[in-house]
Amino acid sequence: MKTDTKNFKDRIKEEMSVDYSNALERNFEIAKKFIRVTNEGKVSLLTKDKLSGKEQILLYLIGKLYAKEAGFSNNHEVDNKELMNELGIPKGSLLPWLMDLRKKPGIKQVKKGKNTNHYVPIHLVEKILKETEKKGSLKQ
Repeated sequence: MKTDTKNFKDRIKEEMSVDYSNALERNFEIAKKFIRVTNEGKVSLLTKDKLSGKEQILLYLIGKLYAKEAGFSNNHEVDNKELMNELGIPKGSLLPWLMDLRKKPGIKQVKKGKNTNHYVPIHLVEKILKETEKKGSLKQ
C-alpha cells in the first residue's frame, strides 16, 4: 500500500506539477522592454506614455517582483501611495483600476494595518507581459 501511495505522489509531481519559480527569468527579455529597477528598489517604466493606466500598474507590480529578486527591495508588494506617487495616477483613477485588475487578470490585495498592498502572482507574469507586448504598446 505504501508503495502505491509513493508512486501516486511521484506521478502527481511528474505529471501535474507546475514550476513557476523561473517565470521571472523566462520572461526577462520581454520584461526589460518595459521595466527598469533601481538599486533602491524603485521601478521605472520605459514606455509609460504609451501604456494604459492598468498596464502601468501591472508592469509596475511585475517590476517589484524583479526588484525583490535582485535584492533591491525587501518586498514585492506595493501600496496605493507608492503607486500614486511613482506612476502619477490620482487616487480616483487608481482605486477603480485596482478593483478591475483584481478581477482580471487577478492581482492580489493584502491588508496591512491601514495600508492596502497589491502584487502580481508569479503565475500571471508571463501572460501579462506577453499580452502587453502583443498589444503593441511598445513600438521599437
